[in-house]
Amino acid sequence: MFSGASNFAESVDRAFIFIFAISFIFTIGITVAMIYIVIHFSRKRNKNPQQFSGNVPLEIIWTVVPLILVLFMFYYGWVAFAPMRKVPQNSMQVKVIGRMWSWSFDYGNGKISPDLVVPLDRNVKLNLFSEDVNHGLFIPAFRVKEDVIPGYNNYLWFQPIAKGKYDIYCTEYCGLAHSAMVAKAIVVDSLEFKTWLADLKVVSNDHPGMAVLKANACITCHSLDGTKVIGPSFKDMFGAKRTVLTDQGEKEVEVNADYIKRAIVDPNGEIVKGYNKGLMQSYKDVLKAEDIDKIVDYFKKSSEQK
Repeated sequence: MFSGASNFAESVDRAFIFIFAISFIFTIGITVAMIYIVIHFSRKRNKNPQQFSGNVPLEIIWTVVPLILVLFMFYYGWVAFAPMRKVPQNSMQVKVIGRMWSWSFDYGNGKISPDLVVPLDRNVKLNLFSEDVNHGLFIPAFRVKEDVIPGYNNYLWFQPIAKGKYDIYCTEYCGLAHSAMVAKAIVVDSLEFKTWLADLKVVSNDHPGMAVLKANACITCHSLDGTKVIGPSFKDMFGAKRTVLTDQGEKEVEVNADYIKRAIVDPNGEIVKGYNKGLMQSYKDVLKAEDIDKIVDYFKKSSEQK
């Protein structure tokens, strides 16, 4: 068996090895049979070909045997999968938010972490939500993976059985920085977890608008120092002039409150020249009106402090 860090590792590995072994044996067997047939029935060895009308025992064998093997594959797969959808009632709840291109793990009461920290030997349920496009939460060491779909409340659960740090990936191609959408699952003992959770800060010293930007991973695609990344930089943005591309052509606009609101609600309506269309999704249904106002106020006050 492979090494695993959750209660599902053994059953998933068992199903994988069983299916892989059958596939390997059939691949080798079919290949050997093909080579034998090509050599044994070559034109040089059999100048007078013969016609066969059928072979009932052989047809029964190649129908019944694969059917039995497939049923065994289904059984092992079902034994591994069924418990994954039955969440124990005493599970610790963590809300997972996927967005382009980062994960956030919400422990409630405003305590949010960029990594998943869980206590050893404790049942943990992850409630999965997406704020933009399709994502896939995959923790290989735990042998768990589920889709994170906008508008669909999905979940997964597990019990970590080995302390350590493990990789978390996104398995749905979600845009340009998909490969950078990674995090860590950190398993610690219960006492260390309680200390970590108690020390996890709730209140931020940031401007409320910056807090909204950070919470929605906006600064992942928009730099604060003028560096060109996926989207235009936020540095000295408010009041500046920008050349944008629209369906009607190219035009120059001023970055004011109305422009910022349009960019959040309809980001592909006016694309800053030099950047690609379709990389940002609308946040109309993600951010409340007051959150957008906080963002506008942040940019406005940042420009006044210059």
